[in-house]
Amino acid sequence: MILVGPAGWSYPDWEGRVYPRAKPRGFHPLAFLAPFIDCVELNSSFYTLPRAEHASRWASLVEDEPGFRFVTKLLQDFTHEPVPEDHGVWEQKMTEWRAGVEPLRRRGLLAAVLVQFPAGFAEGPANVRRLGTLAGLLDGLPKVLEVRHRSWFDPPALSEVAGLGYSLAHIDLPASWDHPPKRFRCTGPIGYLRLHGRNDKDWFCSSAGRDDRYNYLYTPPELGELAYRADAISKETDETFVVTNNHFEGQALANAIELKWLLGGRQPVPAPAELVEAFPHLRPLTEVRGQSGLFEG
Repeated sequence: MILVGPAGWSYPDWEGRVYPRAKPRGFHPLAFLAPFIDCVELNSSFYTLPRAEHASRWASLVEDEPGFRFVTKLLQDFTHEPVPEDHGVWEQKMTEWRAGVEPLRRRGLLAAVLVQFPAGFAEGPANVRRLGTLAGLLDGLPKVLEVRHRSWFDPPALSEVAGLGYSLAHIDLPASWDHPPKRFRCTGPIGYLRLHGRNDKDWFCSSAGRDDRYNYLYTPPELGELAYRADAISKETDETFVVTNNHFEGQALANAIELKWLLGGRQPVPAPAELVEAFPHLRPLTEVRGQSGLFEG
């Protein structure tokens, strides 16, 4: 099974391009998106400790969508900050983090925890120990590891990752000598293909902002190749997720809709009217739902 969805949903530049300009009372973007996607990657749990009441609310917003799943990013304190000398600091923080996502796990909606490290995180004894420590703290939760340094993708390192219980993510991003290969043998039961875009010009520019780096719309030929990769990954795993992170101005959702069309046998898929208005090339692939000036009347 291949599930497709975006990374996050809270982007101001999605207003009027993904979300309706005129919103009904009680509008929530997750409830709006859920009928069009299979999964979503939670970004907020990377920046701050998640709260159980929020997770409960998110679960209730998708209860009418059977099979919908969440992937939640691990708090950046565990992946982007130095390892504390006092192990108890991490133990306490992980207890709080796990409590915040527990409503999703309890209701069977938590597909995996995404453990994402920065580009400079290379394979070596200290970093392998760090992965082992985190694996222990995340015991009982399915874990996907995203590393961007090529040193993790040699056969001995792949065996280390597999031995620690991580499913290693495939990622698509601008080419570089030290970036991961496009394909490698899967290390666990979860297939994960994370799409960052291919904006070479801004990706390697130190002055570029987040929106600049992820400002990329995959072309139909590129998406065809990515759909082929996702299908190949799915043959080695129990469940595969394709997550679009090229979020700028709704491009992540547009490409997610296209991938659902490709992976679903090229049958029309539902899409928001605003999205199809913003990306007219989606029109032949979709069943338009909602109200937008372009399609009214």
